This record gives sequence, C-alpha cells and structure tokens, in this order.
Amino acid sequence: MAEQITLTFPDGSAHEFENGVNGLDVARSISEGLARAALSVGVNGEVRDLLRPIEESGTFAVYTDRNEEGRATYWHSSAHLMAEALESLFPGTKFGIGPAIENGFYYDVDLGDRSLKAEDLLSIETKMAELARRAAPYERRSVSKADAIAYFKEKGDEYKLELLEDLQDGSITFYTQGNFTDLCRGPHIPNTKNIRYTKLLNIAGAYWRGDQKRKQLTRLYGISFPKKKQLDEFLEMRELARERDHRKLGKDLELFTFSPLVGSGLPLWLPKGAILRDTLINFLKEEQLRRGYLPVVTPHIGRLELYKISGHYPYYKDSQFPPMMDDEEEGYLLKPMNCPHHTQIYADKPHSYRELPIRLAEFGNVYRYEQSGELSGLMRVRGFTIDDAHIFCTNEQVKDEFKDVIDLTLKVYRMFGFSDFTAQISLRDPQDMEKYVGDSAVWDAAENAIREATREMDLEATEEIGEAAFYGPKLDFMVRDALGRQWQLGTVQLDYTLPERFDLTYIGEDNQKHRPVMIHRAPLGSLERFIAVLIEHCGGNFPTWLAPVQVIVLPVGQDFEDYASQVKTTLMDAGIRVDTDMRNEKVSYKIRHAEMQKIPFMLVVGKREQENGTVSVRRHGGGDLGVRSVHDFIDDIKSEMKNTRLEAGLS
Repeated sequence: MAEQITLTFPDGSAHEFENGVNGLDVARSISEGLARAALSVGVNGEVRDLLRPIEESGTFAVYTDRNEEGRATYWHSSAHLMAEALESLFPGTKFGIGPAIENGFYYDVDLGDRSLKAEDLLSIETKMAELARRAAPYERRSVSKADAIAYFKEKGDEYKLELLEDLQDGSITFYTQGNFTDLCRGPHIPNTKNIRYTKLLNIAGAYWRGDQKRKQLTRLYGISFPKKKQLDEFLEMRELARERDHRKLGKDLELFTFSPLVGSGLPLWLPKGAILRDTLINFLKEEQLRRGYLPVVTPHIGRLELYKISGHYPYYKDSQFPPMMDDEEEGYLLKPMNCPHHTQIYADKPHSYRELPIRLAEFGNVYRYEQSGELSGLMRVRGFTIDDAHIFCTNEQVKDEFKDVIDLTLKVYRMFGFSDFTAQISLRDPQDMEKYVGDSAVWDAAENAIREATREMDLEATEEIGEAAFYGPKLDFMVRDALGRQWQLGTVQLDYTLPERFDLTYIGEDNQKHRPVMIHRAPLGSLERFIAVLIEHCGGNFPTWLAPVQVIVLPVGQDFEDYASQVKTTLMDAGIRVDTDMRNEKVSYKIRHAEMQKIPFMLVVGKREQENGTVSVRRHGGGDLGVRSVHDFIDDIKSEMKNTRLEAGLS
C-alpha cells in the first residue's frame, strides 16, 4: 500500500497526503473555516463521510450546506435521528427507507396498529432534540450479508430483510448512532450535535416500494438546520409557498377542478383556465410557425403494434393504461407519447435532403397511469398535454437545430418571467456503454454538438454522466421560480433509435438513402405542470397578456350599467378579454373582489366617466392610475403587452 496519495482539488491543484487521511483533515489543510463548515466530501465522485479514511488517489471536493451533496448528507443523518426517536417512543417500529430529498428528509415506517397524529410530531421533535444533544457519532461498519440478515431477523424487520435481497455480500454497511442501527450506504455527518433545529412537516401514506398491492406505510417528512434563523427562513418561505399553492389558487381563481366521477388525475379546465391554457398554446403556436414548424394532429389512441415497434410497449408497461380489446393483434393503447405517431407522418412520403429539417409540432394529449399516491394537482396527472415537436434532420444540422430550440425556449421563459435558468446535459456512462444504442462516433458527435450549442448560446450548463436516454443524449432546462425552487421544465433529446425502428430515410446528395436524426423537443413540457409552476411562480398574478380576464369594468351604481356594457363591448372589439361586475354592491367591495381575483386592470365608471367617455383606471396591486379615455386605455394596455414581447426578445 502506497504511503502517499495525491488528491486533486476542484481548482485543479494536486496535493499529497498520507494514505488513510480522512476528509476532515484534508479540509482542515485548506482552511479551518472550511473544516468547520464541512458536512461530507467527494472522492472520485463518490460522496463520503468526513471521517472515512481515503486510501486512493483521485479528485477531492468538500461539501457544505451550500452544496446539494452536503445538504443531502445532513438531512439523511437527520432522518436516522428521527428513526431513533421513533424507535424510542414507539418500540417495535419497523423501517423502510429514509432518504434526503430536495428540502429535508422522510422515513417510511410501519408503526403496527398505531397511527401518528399531528400532536405526536411535537413529541418526536422533542425526542430528536434530546438525542441530538448527546453528540452521538455516526459510526460506519461493513458487515457480511449473513450477519445483516441475522440482525434484522432478530429485530423482526421484514422491510430491511427485503432490501438485503438485492445487495451483494461485501457491499453491505451499517450505520449506528446512539441506540439506533440501520442498513445504509451513507454518508453521514460526524455526529448528531449539529442537528439542532428540527421541524416535522407532515404525515402521508406511501405503499412499500411504490406497489399499491403492498402494505401502506406511514411517511413522515421533516426538515432540520444547525441554526434557528435558517429554520425560521425556511418556514416563512414554506408558508409563502402554501399561499401560492397552485391547487389553492386554481380553486380561488376558478381555473381548474377535479371530479371523482371523471377520475383521479384527470383535470377539468374551467372557462378561465381554458382561456389561460388556450392563450399559452396560441402564443407558442405563433412562435413555432415563425420558426418553420408544421402543425400536425394525431389521435388519442394507436394500435398496440405501433408502440411495440417504438419500444414504449411493453418496456414502460407499468406507467401506461392497459391495452383496449383483448386481441393483442388488433389491440389499441391510449397514447403515452406523441413521437411514434409523428414518425408515421414523416413516413407518409419520401423525403430529400433538400427538405430537411422537417419540424412537426403538436399540442398532443397523452395518458400515463400514475399511481394514486403520486398524483398532485396539476404537477402529476394521468392525462396531460405536451407542447411536443419532432425535428427530422441530418447529423450536420443537429447543432443548429439545438441552438434554435435553446433560443426559442429561453425567450419563452423570459416571456413568463423566468429569468433564472440553467441547463443540464445528459451524457453516456463510459463504464456502461452496452446499454446505449447506435454508433459510438455518432454519439460523440451528438454530445459535442450539444456542448457547442449551449456554449454558443451562452447558456450555463452542467453535465450529468450516465443520465442520457438509451437512444441519445439530451438537454434539460432547469428553472428557478420566485421562491428559489428549481423545476425541470423543457427538454431536447436526440434519438437515433426510432428512425431505425421505423426505417425512416431521406435521399441524400449522393442519391442514396440515409437515416435522419430525430430530435424530441418540448420547451414547456407538460402544459399542466408548466401552468402549475407558473401559478406558483407569479402567485396567480399573471402578466396582462396571459391573464384570463385582463380588465373588469365596475359601475358605481345601477344607473351606469349601460355605460359599463358599452365600455366592455369597445374593449372586446379591440381584442381585450374583459368582464363586468354588475352586482348591487358598493364599488369598494367590487374592487376588493377584483383584487382577490388578481385581474390586472379595473375600470371604475360613474357619472363623470359616463359624461366624458372616460374610465377611472386601477391597477391590481398598484392602486389608482387616474382617468383615461377608453381609446387611450386600449392603446396603453396593448402597448404594455407588445413591450412584454419585445423585452423577452420576441417580435
């Protein structure tokens, strides 16, 4: 064993250390402040405990609460502390899995005949604080599979025994802190003392291993921080997120609803929501037509054979509705994807290289059988619409097509007020090349084309090794909303498989047949999910061009209802979405109601306005804007909407 190892830091500098040095000491060699903040380290891409010996040379990084890896280590350690508290308070509790998530952690537990109530959460938090103060170390040890099985058999925990079935002898580790031992690969923070402020957030149900046929466990969610200020800020932001919850605002603003008679996960768009949705679709249709996309429409179902050839059936069978009709030969499937249908539109006639690229676009409805426990408002549904397009092009055209998709996507995001976005390039795993189809040289060219496209478009991009689809690399767009939450929205994917499976060709300059490249492209992704994110991003305060009702006319009394109707007609003739409030209520009440409905403009009309042909203008959240003639107001609102497009870079 070598006496020295070489560790390469993120800045590219290489440093020698004694073999067996731990990550904390390496961090301390950089600075004492970094060592105090360290939660875990990365060695050759693997996240490890701070105190675990390092016995090989390679890359090295320190993770703090500023890094996703550091936060995950802290929260996973908190999940173990919560499990210890549960076992202490409720002896006999059995444990499923307890991972860190984007904000906090959860643990799936079997409490037997017990059921947790909201008042139990405070008791668990108190016990966690008590246990944390012991500063019990998280101790890692390797165990044989036989010993691990024996331990959990004696404990009577069938969930851990089932997890052990999938593990190989020699790869099993236990972690112990205090009186709790868990099957876990880690990593963990050094000890419990830094888990000072914990809040258990909610209780939910979760089927074991996501299988509805298995037992439903109790899922307990929590969050933790070393400082009270951090917890307070999180809870404040969480309350703001609750106020912006798209399910609440969707009901308040009368956008959509769900009916148990129609079915779970199948949204019903109410009139205002349908206007919002159609405005969004029409806006993107217009931009796509300007960029050479050709509109197509495909049916909601297709022959089973279509999806067998594409590979969507039976490989993704578990997430699809079952085939219709018993005859496999003539069976039909609710459409889970639009792409197989689009291949058949391309295949309808021969193509020359002179025609390429061909861009087929559709706002296509698709259907997936999501488990009932996974459904969540518009975020996760069973029937949804994708702003889908499929581009058929040559290998030489891939980079330019990617650049155009990036340009369209970023301009569209700016139009909706999303100014903070990054990209993630998903590449092959060089250690597992067998799972990818297609020629390696073609893959190399495609991956480089994506890199060059993002660089030339000045788009910040990270690379994720091993996250490519089996049929090609892809580019995903990550957007941060007004609350700092990150969402994966749009995607662009290269596909060499479907053109091969469906024998798609074009005639090249050499008068020979060639295989086109297929690009899957959806800037918004699921319209339902995008609208949910947009509602929460803007708190239901849609930009004027998108608002279902852009203007509401408020007469101060019944004597002015005819004039209010005249104003409404004039605005409607100008293409503005307008409503009136003719209720026999005080105008102050009508204004408050319009504010709650988040209507961008309120036009108050009374005797003076009727005599002068004017309106008194109020802005949602902005108060009184003064008196305008009706035509001046129309010019103002249209100018605002036009400037919004120009600011986003859309003509």
